[in-house]
Amino acid sequence: MLSQDLNTILPEIILSLFAMGALLGAVYTVKDKSAGLLVWLTSGLFVALAFWIGTTGEGTTTAFSGMFVDDAFSRFTKVAILLAAAAVLVMSQDYMQKRDLLRFEYPLLIALAVVGMMMMVSAGDLMSLYMGLELQSLALYVVASLRRDSVKSTEAGLKYFVLGALSSGLLLYGASLTYGFAGTTSFAGIIEATEGGVSLGLLFGLVFLSAGFAFKVSAAPFHMWTPDVYEGSPTPVTAFFATAPKIAAMALFARVMHDAFGNSIADWQQIVAFLAVISMFLGGIAAIGQTDIKRLMAFSSISHMGFALMGLASGTAFGVQAMLVYLGIYVAMNVGTFAFILSMEKDGRPVTDIGSLNMYSKREPLKALAMLILLFSMAGVPPMLGFFGKFYVLQAAYDAGLAWLAVAGVIASVISAFYYLRIVFYMYFGSDKDDALDANKSPVLWGFLMASAAIMVLGVVNLFGIEPLAEAASLALVN
Repeated sequence: MLSQDLNTILPEIILSLFAMGALLGAVYTVKDKSAGLLVWLTSGLFVALAFWIGTTGEGTTTAFSGMFVDDAFSRFTKVAILLAAAAVLVMSQDYMQKRDLLRFEYPLLIALAVVGMMMMVSAGDLMSLYMGLELQSLALYVVASLRRDSVKSTEAGLKYFVLGALSSGLLLYGASLTYGFAGTTSFAGIIEATEGGVSLGLLFGLVFLSAGFAFKVSAAPFHMWTPDVYEGSPTPVTAFFATAPKIAAMALFARVMHDAFGNSIADWQQIVAFLAVISMFLGGIAAIGQTDIKRLMAFSSISHMGFALMGLASGTAFGVQAMLVYLGIYVAMNVGTFAFILSMEKDGRPVTDIGSLNMYSKREPLKALAMLILLFSMAGVPPMLGFFGKFYVLQAAYDAGLAWLAVAGVIASVISAFYYLRIVFYMYFGSDKDDALDANKSPVLWGFLMASAAIMVLGVVNLFGIEPLAEAASLALVN
């Protein structure tokens, strides 16, 4: 029934109507003067929807003949996406206002991107998958080039658009091959068509789909857009790129692999394991030579996506659970780290050079300590929460008989520890310079940094109850 279908997609409808209504309202009123209010309204709606989705949903329901799936897996990832987007929006307001970047379109484009992400993680059909993916991408292309007077920002948006179009082409080609050989675009129909084994045509379709997804999660060797877009985009936009879209793309990857190709795990396992290894090592090694902290975070995200893909490569329910736990911890770490990066400024101008952090601990001991905790957690140093995230995915890979992948993960983790610890070295043992960073007095950024660092320490007790939720989500997907 249509009423039941509409009820199932009600959160997406509410968010879409809000974005379109606010867009019309802003155009006919004071435009950019209302941008600050729109940021708070949008982030408040994100939190309210996250609470609603997290507390009211139960079981598995489908809408529009299986094109939209509402289950524990989609609800878990939607809550994570909404909370990450709300956190980044709140953090970005002060930064954007100071630099005259806060346009009324900014929170609304973020809202439309989030609608696309929510559609992606609930996709039950290749058509709805592509619709969600393009809605997210089209909004993000504009957000990447938001700083219109900056050549770097415009270049970032253009590169992301051109390479994004290429990846969409790969994905569409894979989808058309899959449709041609399976005779249906529905995930339920595709999994039925693969019961007797995967034909060569379907295998090619699977490879092209995987390449498209790998671009969206910025996994190597489809990572080429990431460093330039991270560096060129305004820092709050970079913070958004590093959080919510990563969860959505990884969840979509897992959804397609298990819901559509769940009978051919042996076929896609080697593709995902290859992407995981290449991403972990390329991200870890390429980050060593970086002097710009935003470029370093780009390569760091490539490496982290490699670890998350390791959980997916295991092909088990525990592997999906490990991936979800890892993504939750990764987003919490990134929110805190970008709160710190947003606070780096000199004479009112943003600074992203790692060398500017020399002896930072003498001037801001508490912020330096919080950043140290976050960097240790990213490196996977026990007893920080990041260690348990990595332990989860390594255990999932080992249990699935991929011991070689787990060993590769440990080696890559040791390599990546170098560039995180180098920042700690600058902050505590670097040479003291005259051109020190200004003290940033933003209570919002300070609050997010401290909260994130506290989570990395206190979360080791029971992971804030995220484990059973991730387990329920993984069982809903894999079974």
